[in-house]
Amino acid sequence: MDVRGFTLSRRRLIGACAAWLAAPLTARAAPLVLLAQEADTEIDPSGWLVSEKLDGVRALWDGRALRFRSGREVAAPAWFLERLPSRALDGELWLGRGRFDELSGLVRRAAPDDTLWRDIRYMLFELPGATGGFAERSAALVRLAVAARWAQLQAVPQETLPNRAALRDRLDAVVRAGGEGLMLHRADAPWQTGRSRVLLKLKPVQDADAVVIGHVPGRGRHEGRLGALVLRRDDGVVFQLGSGLSDAQRDAPPRVGSVVTYSYRGVTPQGVPRFASFLRVRPDA
Repeated sequence: MDVRGFTLSRRRLIGACAAWLAAPLTARAAPLVLLAQEADTEIDPSGWLVSEKLDGVRALWDGRALRFRSGREVAAPAWFLERLPSRALDGELWLGRGRFDELSGLVRRAAPDDTLWRDIRYMLFELPGATGGFAERSAALVRLAVAARWAQLQAVPQETLPNRAALRDRLDAVVRAGGEGLMLHRADAPWQTGRSRVLLKLKPVQDADAVVIGHVPGRGRHEGRLGALVLRRDDGVVFQLGSGLSDAQRDAPPRVGSVVTYSYRGVTPQGVPRFASFLRVRPDA
């Protein structure tokens, strides 16, 4: 794409973001966000900023309301929202490593629990619509978080790593400590939306999201309840997922239309995930 084409494309992106911010709160569709792709295990980290992949719930702040990735409003306490800056932010609500299920239940409540919300941190990793490369936007987030003087608002720490060995060591350290993996964001990438190679996730086991389009009845021990979910990926591939579901989830399965996350290890020639296992329902998708 030539420079003029890039400029026009960026203007359209910023215009779309501005239109979303200006729309009535009740009329907004899902906000525009950047989504990660899988990183090659031998990726060279030169030119990337690296951070821990947080096991949280994505949330976007538009200066007036905090929203899930789906566009649905998060029922956060008034005092929490009052501490947020007036500009648009993108990040994750986070309780800490290994606490996703607890967090998910907390943020989905129709009426927020003030006491429990005091443990939630809003971890920032993007400034929607801002100019400059990601390194510049990341530095701006640090300044913003410092100026807020509020422990519940933090910028996700970003770092540069010199080589592949350092990246592997960092990944191993995060996983040993109970983390999910790493995120790599091109340091020179302008703000953009959609699924892009400028943002990558690096994990020992791959994961992805898919939409529930059906339920398969169980047999044998699972007779009378869910046997497997029928899922459809973004690329149109449809497959069944029966592994990883608890008895409680089989008794009350994720509804059709909901988005779930599953783990897998590569795909077949037909694009079907290998060794797929249910992880969780995404409340923010």
